[in-house]
Amino acid sequence: MPKKPSKIDLLQGTLDLIVLKLLRGGAANGWQLTQSIQAISRGVLDVNYGSLYPALRRLEARGWVTAHWAPSENNRRARFYELTAAGRKQLETERASWERFAHALGLILQAD
Repeated sequence: MPKKPSKIDLLQGTLDLIVLKLLRGGAANGWQLTQSIQAISRGVLDVNYGSLYPALRRLEARGWVTAHWAPSENNRRARFYELTAAGRKQLETERASWERFAHALGLILQAD
């Protein structure tokens, strides 16, 4: 039986980048976002609602996402979040910053 990957804690700010990236594909509610994070990361990242919803409110306050109420797939009322033009611009900024960080960390891990 294959070993299940262990969960890891997200660095502060990483959740914002993840949410912005996922919303680039279209509007989603909190449940859909948590499911996508878990599926795409193959179970390594498991974001709880206590972390996700404050991040969504923070992104909304900054003007990077907008939110509206609509029925979900199971006909329940849910808040859906969408990326704004400013959010798309911020996604590119955050992505570039993350890539610089990941490269620098790789250099450190490869050093003798």
